[in-house]
Amino acid sequence: MELDFSNIKVVGFDADDTLWVNETYFREAEEKFAALLENYETKNKVDQELFKMEMNNLELYGYGIKGFMLSMIESAMELSNNNVPPETITEILNLGKEMITRPVELLQGVEEVLQKLARKYRLIVLTKGDLLDQERKLERSGLTRYFHHVEVLSDKKEENYKNLLDHLEIKTNEFLMIGNSLKSDVLPIMNIGAKAVHVPFHTTWAHEHIAPEEHDNSHLTLNTLSEILKYLE
Repeated sequence: MELDFSNIKVVGFDADDTLWVNETYFREAEEKFAALLENYETKNKVDQELFKMEMNNLELYGYGIKGFMLSMIESAMELSNNNVPPETITEILNLGKEMITRPVELLQGVEEVLQKLARKYRLIVLTKGDLLDQERKLERSGLTRYFHHVEVLSDKKEENYKNLLDHLEIKTNEFLMIGNSLKSDVLPIMNIGAKAVHVPFHTTWAHEHIAPEEHDNSHLTLNTLSEILKYLE
């Protein structure tokens, strides 16, 4: 699809699964969590109940590893009828701590893209999740120097984007968002009159899935982040 990006002055990047690996680690933790509860329920049941718990807790805890840890603990209590031993709770906490302390794994081509685009555009990070964790990951990534601004949003809805762009004095017709989620990074951006590029990641959280009829494919979809250089350089 050919789109006109000639007016673009500011490029926003999602962080998790756009700049670095994230969702893969949640799936690995879910596998280990199900194994810890195998004496109480099947893996499929554990997965289903954990997801329900995450959705129920989203308004309380928001996005991120810490909320995920709390939802795992609460699910373990419910699925075991409050019989899960303290040692298992400790193991669940350790799962979350392992996720928090993991080295940041940049996706292929990320630094090259940022190096080249930073010469011409103002680059910002627009992500959601736990503030401390996202700041920590950005620092460990070594990418901080490429960005003029970093914003950790409580959510990525039209209002969140519009308020931020207004605050940063960025015109919607001069803004391009790049991310892996149609639901969070593409559709709300297009709905406020800005442009968006979708770079899918091989693993996507169920909460971010949308039905095909919910979008019209009027956005640009790339196989890798590096391909954006053909449109912006």
